Amino acid sequence: MKKLMLLAAVLALCLAAARSQSVRRSPNMGYLYPGGGEQGKVVYVLVGGQNLWNASKAYITGEGVKVTVVRYLGRVRRLNGEERKEVKRRLDLLKAAGADRYARSDGADGAANAAAKKTKGKKGKNDEKAEDPKDQVKLPNHPLLNALDSLTPVEIEFLENEFFKFNRKAQPNSQIAETVLLKVTIARDALPGDREIRLQNSLGLTNPMCFQVGVIPEFKEEAPYDNSANAKKVYSPPVLLNGQIKPGDIDRFKFRAKKDEQLVIEVVARHLVPYLADAVPGWFQATVSLFDPEGREVAYADDFRFNPDPVLFFKIPETGVYELEIRDSIYRGREDFVYRITIAEKPFIKSLFPLGGKAGEDVIAAIDGWNLPVEKLTLDTHADGSTVRRTAINFQGRISNCVPYGVGELTETFESEPNDTIVDAPLVKLPQVVNGRIGVPGDKDLFRFRGRGGETIIVEVFARRLHSPLDSLLRITDEKGKMVAWNDDYVSKEGFLHKGIGILTHYADSYLAARLPRSEIFTVHLIDFRGHGGKDHGYRLRISRPQPDFTLHMTPSSITMRARSTLPVTVHVLRKDGFTGAVDLALKESLEGFVLHGGRIPKNQESVRVTLTAPTAPLEKLVTLELVGSARIGGKMIERPVIPAEEKMQAFLFRHLVPSQEMKIAVNGWKNRTPLPEIASKLPLRIKPGRSARIRIDIPKRNDLAKIFLKLDNPPKGVTLHDVKLSGTKLTFRLKADRKEAPRGVAGNLIVEAFMERKPKKASGKEKTRKPPAKPQKVSLGYLPAIPFEIARR
Repeated sequence: MKKLMLLAAVLALCLAAARSQSVRRSPNMGYLYPGGGEQGKVVYVLVGGQNLWNASKAYITGEGVKVTVVRYLGRVRRLNGEERKEVKRRLDLLKAAGADRYARSDGADGAANAAAKKTKGKKGKNDEKAEDPKDQVKLPNHPLLNALDSLTPVEIEFLENEFFKFNRKAQPNSQIAETVLLKVTIARDALPGDREIRLQNSLGLTNPMCFQVGVIPEFKEEAPYDNSANAKKVYSPPVLLNGQIKPGDIDRFKFRAKKDEQLVIEVVARHLVPYLADAVPGWFQATVSLFDPEGREVAYADDFRFNPDPVLFFKIPETGVYELEIRDSIYRGREDFVYRITIAEKPFIKSLFPLGGKAGEDVIAAIDGWNLPVEKLTLDTHADGSTVRRTAINFQGRISNCVPYGVGELTETFESEPNDTIVDAPLVKLPQVVNGRIGVPGDKDLFRFRGRGGETIIVEVFARRLHSPLDSLLRITDEKGKMVAWNDDYVSKEGFLHKGIGILTHYADSYLAARLPRSEIFTVHLIDFRGHGGKDHGYRLRISRPQPDFTLHMTPSSITMRARSTLPVTVHVLRKDGFTGAVDLALKESLEGFVLHGGRIPKNQESVRVTLTAPTAPLEKLVTLELVGSARIGGKMIERPVIPAEEKMQAFLFRHLVPSQEMKIAVNGWKNRTPLPEIASKLPLRIKPGRSARIRIDIPKRNDLAKIFLKLDNPPKGVTLHDVKLSGTKLTFRLKADRKEAPRGVAGNLIVEAFMERKPKKASGKEKTRKPPAKPQKVSLGYLPAIPFEIARR
């Protein structure tokens, strides 16, 4: 006990209270099933993930939805023959007592246990031995098997499915091996759409996962391992079906449709789980097939344009029972292959035009699609700083899909045909955004502009980012028709290889930054690379001189800290139109007790690690953290929000920043008013190549801390740490830049982790001769505040 108290006292130095993130086990969610629920209903949701044991709290964004943790269900266990018989016997007794009927009513927690007590002392067939505790089969230690008599119907269903019907050929996946059961209560007036659920246990806060609130009746597949049982039930649209494609699985559903119904069959799968790190392709690639009452396939889809989630539109020719089939395109299956299928005469927007407008101006877009009650839609363009927004139709309770559109600050105009030749190409006054279409296959849209020799001109297409199927190709030619510059697909590297923003993997929008060779009239040529076209192939074409700007993302979007501790996070900057300046970061609102260290992204840098220090006392609720970044551009101070994001891996290699709705922080631990460590040296620390610079940290004096160890966390190449000295309240060390290896001119923050040495327990008696003496162990104290630095060029 004394040793624990001593360790707690050392942790109170507030260098940090968590282990190093590089070796720390963090809770992680891989899927939610079902991936949503209906307004006014209570839904039991299975969470699959890793390190979820003792999960005690659950959180969801938005109002009108409450989430609670029912039980940690553990990992699926393989039972031997005797164990299977014993579990089945006890479950049969529980069901025979009417427990599942009683437990299905609201407020019936523990009803299964109460009902099971009715069976005590009663004998069933072949139960004589089982009643004698000496003869009972000993079951493995497992959360479900330890509480068989108190399981709810949902837990019994999970146990039967996973323990008895689980495909034994399936390869275990540790990332989704553990399961937690949640109870989600959705109010009748809860706003429909995407929410985010997070869990919390003793290890911390999980990543967010998408959970949808729906408005039409919802059902789960009847029998996950028995398609013949699923086929017995016939649904009536409108209906939303929830399911999972397990190993070797193909799911089929029957529904009754009437003649001339215009049904939209929309699958949501990749939207729920955007990226899988260990699968190719890196997501559940769903396909859907529709069969008529005679069993003939009448429709099929494996995507919707470039979106892997398929959508079917089908006008019913004859009244009858139709069958829908969903599977993975290459017949894979696993627990995180979760889907939601809507079958309804719902409105569905395929395209809108224009694809946006100028901020503050009235914009009415023409829309095209299925089951649309209107032909036009007013776009919200009020000036709030966001450049991409979303809209939908809500008509008499029927809600359409959401579609994006752009909002900008430049003057806007519309394409006017004919403009297929240089002679017909209109002269565009810079800067300008042109709203147009590649209206028919093979169409070309040309625009001329007057340029000055030596200046840089930006030509950029916004199409694929706004869900247009256009695969653009841009060219700039001079008056003689000679090529000046061209671009097909522009991919942002976002700081390192294969990094992208969001869930778009085919970056088909073109971008040119061309330096003009002379003063004359130049021509912009825009075509679809594949030669396709149509009224849905809309675009927004920006032709301007550089408009330097930037966007910011911060990872991770879920952070767990102890009171008064310090942790590193990463902020990424996407620079636009040649912007190279520094960006200063700050908390948007003064959150009491939180401190940001190293809040500057140096010029030309694409990311920086900063540190965040928590307040002195734990917080009862999660905190929503908002950061902003500001930079001086063209004499004006520009401010942009820092968008929370999760870094995801796709198919073993590619990495993406997937935006989250909110950045959430949990602060736990104990109240601690011990002064924080402070950097006493002048910052930023300037290190000359081949030399070192000494830095001093003022820390609270502790008599029980004789020595401290420091380690650089992911430093630049050639930067090392030396000569750590602790004297009273002064901690000093040197940072050295190798003359050959250290990158000259690089700047940023150095992250330093602190350790203490814990002596092993002394061996006694025979242990001294049996085992060699144990070595001292280094225990992480956490992180120092970020140290801004710069390596001199010479």
